[in-house]
Amino acid sequence: MLTLATQAPGEAEIFASEQGEGPSAGMPVAFIRLSRCNLACVWCDTAYTWHFEGDERPHRSGETFDRAENQVKLSPEEAAKRIAAFGRDRVVITGGEPLMQAGKLAAMLEHLPDISVEIETNGTVMPPAALDGRVTQYNVSPKLAHSGNAAELALKPEMLAHWAAEPRAFLKFVIAEPGDMDEVLELVADYGFDKGHVFLMPEGTDSETLRSREKWLAPLALKHGFRMTDRLHIHLYGDTRGT
Repeated sequence: MLTLATQAPGEAEIFASEQGEGPSAGMPVAFIRLSRCNLACVWCDTAYTWHFEGDERPHRSGETFDRAENQVKLSPEEAAKRIAAFGRDRVVITGGEPLMQAGKLAAMLEHLPDISVEIETNGTVMPPAALDGRVTQYNVSPKLAHSGNAAELALKPEMLAHWAAEPRAFLKFVIAEPGDMDEVLELVADYGFDKGHVFLMPEGTDSETLRSREKWLAPLALKHGFRMTDRLHIHLYGDTRGT
């Protein structure tokens, strides 16, 4: 069974919307959001997928969530059926960290043979061959120091080298302060990331914060030759589930 996040207690977070970030921003897609994560970003905007009661990993909100209300299990076949019902030709698999459930995802995609597959990942988990063969695009978001994760957990050299060599991978770095760019530049230099596949994204869960940070982030992107991405869904729907 797949373990999914919920939009409301007992309601799996499978929905249709515009992709809000990265190279396919604005595309009409179906989303499936899985629960559980192997990292713990202090600013995570989907903490309900992992920061359950009893989890002592820090989050800036201090809020914890009831696991029973925020997780639901579906068979791979049922999840695929719900995705197919939206009639989209692309599905975005997100989380949490979806590659923690790679085997069940591969089983789900057996029931969706004609759909393009986009996976959003923190880049720390190697996708197995059974799933990798179905993936159209990886949106890889390595977590910088300001995420609060230890570098040995979040920035695994062997995985960063893997994504640098993977033509389907786009790197999305979350930027909260101008100084975060130093870490991005070091990673790009160390691993040889294709600048055309590197996106800078402001950290924020409201339009005012995003617009404020974009004012100084845009010149940095231009200076260093990186791409920049907004968070379209935040402007359209706010920081809400199922959007």
